[in-house]
Amino acid sequence: MHGPEVLIPLALFTSIAITIIFWRKFLNDERLAAIEKGADPNIFRGKSTNSIALKFGLLFIGVGCGILFGGLIEGFFRDEEVAYFSMIFIFGGAGLFISHKMEQKENQ
Repeated sequence: MHGPEVLIPLALFTSIAITIIFWRKFLNDERLAAIEKGADPNIFRGKSTNSIALKFGLLFIGVGCGILFGGLIEGFFRDEEVAYFSMIFIFGGAGLFISHKMEQKENQ
């Protein structure tokens, strides 16, 4: 890579770094302003890592089941892509739906 091709990755990583820096600065300013007005500092805590782990775990289980069932029903379709992609999306969506229902039940 010589010449202008070097600038593309450099510009990409620089823009990503600048975006992250400004985003963090904005969040910090917003939190400080809310705390100055008397807001509870605990409102800025994000989701617990358990719910994120549950969501991704069930998503990946669903995708794995989708790949498995896509391979099993591959003979019913002319295109094998149809079998795999449809089963991946159906079972992945089912995994996310189950995680949503489990989180709702936990929050009640």
